[in-house]
Amino acid sequence: MIGGGPGGLYAAALLARLDPARSVTVYERGAPDATFGFGVVLSDETLGGIEHADPVVYAALREAFVRWDDIGITHRGTTLTSGGHGFAALDRRRLLAILQQRCADLGVRLRFRTAAPPAAELAACHDLVVAADGAGSGTRAAYADVFGPTVTPHRNRYIWLAADFAFDAFRFDIAETEYGVMQLHGYPYAGPARETGGRDGAGASTVVVEMREEVWRAAGFEGLGERESTERCAKIFAGALGGRPLRSNASAWTAFRTVVNRRWSHGPVVLLGDAAHTAHFSIGSGTKLAVEDALALAACVEEQPTVSAALAAYEAERRPVVESTQRAAAASLRWFEELATYTGQPPRRFAFGLLTRSRRVTHANLALRDAAFVRAVEDEFGCPPGTPPMFTPFRLGGTGAGGGVELRNRVVVSAMDMYRAQEGVPGDFHLVHLGARALGGAGLVMTEMVCVSPEGRITPGCTGLYTEEQAAAWRRITDFVHTEAPGTALGVQLGHSGRKGSTRLMWEGMDDPLPAGNWPLAAASPLPYRPGVSQVPAELDEDGLAAVRRRFADAARRAADAGFDVLELHCAHGYLLSGFLSPLTNRRTDRYGGGLDARLRYPLEVFDAVRAAWPAGRPLTVRISAADWAPGGTSPEEAVAIARAFTEHGAAALDVSTGQVVADEKPEFGRSYQTPYADLIRNTLHVPVIAVGAISSWDDVNSLLLAGRADLCALARPHLYDPQWTLHAAADQGYAGPGAPWPAPYAAGSRKPPGGRESDPKPRLSPPPDRGAGGGPPVPRAHSAPRAHG
Repeated sequence: MIGGGPGGLYAAALLARLDPARSVTVYERGAPDATFGFGVVLSDETLGGIEHADPVVYAALREAFVRWDDIGITHRGTTLTSGGHGFAALDRRRLLAILQQRCADLGVRLRFRTAAPPAAELAACHDLVVAADGAGSGTRAAYADVFGPTVTPHRNRYIWLAADFAFDAFRFDIAETEYGVMQLHGYPYAGPARETGGRDGAGASTVVVEMREEVWRAAGFEGLGERESTERCAKIFAGALGGRPLRSNASAWTAFRTVVNRRWSHGPVVLLGDAAHTAHFSIGSGTKLAVEDALALAACVEEQPTVSAALAAYEAERRPVVESTQRAAAASLRWFEELATYTGQPPRRFAFGLLTRSRRVTHANLALRDAAFVRAVEDEFGCPPGTPPMFTPFRLGGTGAGGGVELRNRVVVSAMDMYRAQEGVPGDFHLVHLGARALGGAGLVMTEMVCVSPEGRITPGCTGLYTEEQAAAWRRITDFVHTEAPGTALGVQLGHSGRKGSTRLMWEGMDDPLPAGNWPLAAASPLPYRPGVSQVPAELDEDGLAAVRRRFADAARRAADAGFDVLELHCAHGYLLSGFLSPLTNRRTDRYGGGLDARLRYPLEVFDAVRAAWPAGRPLTVRISAADWAPGGTSPEEAVAIARAFTEHGAAALDVSTGQVVADEKPEFGRSYQTPYADLIRNTLHVPVIAVGAISSWDDVNSLLLAGRADLCALARPHLYDPQWTLHAAADQGYAGPGAPWPAPYAAGSRKPPGGRESDPKPRLSPPPDRGAGGGPPVPRAHSAPRAHG
């Protein structure tokens, strides 16, 4: 073992315990009690795995832990407390001492104050070399060409400190200073006697102070030493600390770095814990992940016939868990980086947003933990009694009687291309597709991208609004929706394919050019979407720009005559207008290219033309790609500026998507992965936004709305899976109010049908569960992946 932190020590103990004949050595260049930080938090899932794998270690940890349930959030003089969370923490040195003693009892050789030989040298004479040498792993650096590490620095500075008293809850305190916003994260643990003036077990607390880099510099921390920084932090957060001092432990200001590796092993050498991966401290996962890595590694070594098979199984098991944790940590990290955008929120919304920032704690989960807290947040949000947030009405555009559309709920059926039109004319498929989803209860149903000209189509199967025949076909659909699904708004999304046109139907080869019958393409710049594969578009000249602008306006007039309630201008996903906005696709040297103001010029001209043609009382929204997922693409700051520009020109809301601008993009896929961009725009500009992107559950919708991250949530695939998704979401939540009325012919189906035979009597009495040697819940497998934990 290279590294004697918790992960390395626990892996050593487990491997020695599972086979006493093994010779296990731990190299640790520091002293036995040398460590950074103070308290360590472990989840109940992690503790359950430890108990099953080694009851001796679990029993020692149980004696040392301090447990608490509450989280307290103090902001602008108000402290709100949410209960039922369940944390456990102990002193980091105590954790190390327990693991060191367990290793010694099992015959592990502990070599402190001894630098490990190079991993290559150790690999020549050992069956397994575990690199648990931290985020700055020398082993990882030595094999960088194999492990393929990526280290991403972030925007906040933070410092680890401690207080010699125990907070009564996990504390988050916000300080709005003349330099900017600063935050304190604090949690209690039981400090050893040497840290508390001889009072063995007396309380202590970990305190992390964090702020943006520019705030840190403006406040003068850059030039302060350890003692001065500690004293300054104590003064800033004197209220939270009760005027008591803070202390340090070789503490230094640093910026968090996320570590990701392409692979975790090379021959018999394997990475563990922070050497393999890091996750932001704000979700308390570093030691947790390292200990769980150790559990999985030891179990795989035990189960597999060879070391190479064991290391492959270890990575296959742990990587999905780690990636999920890193996504949650990244969401939490971003929330704290953008903290200044949330400080103006109402107090309960602010607290709810903080608690749900990682997306692992949700509306439903938090309601189980603290129902009264969630009800108070819902009341502040404006939920009618007994109404989930998603079924709270929303006015899109206008105010009061001044136009706009009153949506009965916050669910949007996202625009989804169907590729079933003939010569741009929507047919029976579109009537059934859109009609079914309108009957399914969503507040707003969007069409697919409807093209403004024949050459603006993506494929031959795309719909259009460039002929009267097409407009009449759309009128048939809007009439059906307004007659059979009254209260459902129907929106049309207008767009032009730009350089992504003249391609096959999606299921025949997405983005592949047509084998025959291609039409010429036009774009902001003559850049093919897929170099060497896609057609090279012509750069639109002044006449071409004017012609396309007229096409958009004509299509908007037809859309109004066809009876649509909402119009959305498609400026995302690499289509024509998006191509002007992104610096990756706009290389023009005229007044429509260059800086962002110039790149915005043509999309805004089109927007203005559409706004003039579209009835003033009906809302006009804009879909944008807030990130290109490629180097040199649209930055978050530019996304905010783009949103601001469209809002100033009259956009009723921004539909915030990402990507599909360049073919070599690398999106950070994951649950609700695009919502941080909607969140940023909404809470920076205070404008309505529609969030989209892997939102799949009604719990996610409620959580995003209640935290103020979005005003509406657009879902695509869930509505393909279940056209009645909204009505079923209402039934699942026991809601039967005006936000989700069942069509009269469907009313008999408003309750979920019973399942199979349930006539057998259910057991009423059962013996107490076997809680195992440590007194906790039994865990079926020592290295099983933990459940998602908030």
